[in-house]
Amino acid sequence: MSATQYGETIWSELYPGSRPSVSCLQPAVLAIESSFDLAPGKAAPKSSFDLAAARRQAILWRLDGGFGTDQKLIWLLARNYQVIVKGFSGRRAENLATQVTRWNPYGDAWLGAVAFPLDFGRDVQAWIKRRMEKGQFKHSYYLTTVKLHSLQAAMALYDQRGGTEVEQFRNDKQGLHLSARRKQAFLAQKALVLLTDVAHNLLADFRARALAGSPFADYAAKRIVRNLLAIDGNLIWEGDRLARIELCEANPYAQALVDCLIRYCNSEKGAS
Repeated sequence: MSATQYGETIWSELYPGSRPSVSCLQPAVLAIESSFDLAPGKAAPKSSFDLAAARRQAILWRLDGGFGTDQKLIWLLARNYQVIVKGFSGRRAENLATQVTRWNPYGDAWLGAVAFPLDFGRDVQAWIKRRMEKGQFKHSYYLTTVKLHSLQAAMALYDQRGGTEVEQFRNDKQGLHLSARRKQAFLAQKALVLLTDVAHNLLADFRARALAGSPFADYAAKRIVRNLLAIDGNLIWEGDRLARIELCEANPYAQALVDCLIRYCNSEKGAS
């Protein structure tokens, strides 16, 4: 699970392959609440301001169909979160599609608004997505608490969830070789995942503070590791102080990377 403009990983867990996605949602939410001081506290006087609840209201959970059961949504909404989610039941989607009175085009699909049959205790917008598959219409349904001006805008917001798969999973598998390193023992594989998280977050910090505004600003983990961190060079230390950075002059990226490294070292000094 990743978040923020820097793309760092904020929580990871490894489960057996037989465990369904829906059973992983609550542990993930509770772990995030613990890390960011978002957990609901004891009932407070009405006159007091619940900071954790206000923070939760500003958080949007974007979930695919494996997480979108009614029970899980009720649990999330009761904790004051915002959601945009694909529903769990294909049969319900087919039934709801019969209620649509107008279909609006969306790429190679169509969208239609519906009234959702379940009361979540919060205002929820629901819609159906219709697509043609092997000569037949297939339907899926979606829900959101976010107030948007059109179904197309809501669908586009949901589709943004794919950034995690591209930015983190693919880059961690290719750039950090997560998929190439396998451990037979479950706990060893879990440790490998967590160590990969550390590397991922260090690279995210390096990219944000060293590469911003440089020719490498759009580099992800794979290109940072392959094209930048693999450049031959030396670090010259004086005691515990880094005194000089030398990179192979024949490498076309060397000079620009030296400038980035100097910026990064200076930012470290400022942080301390």
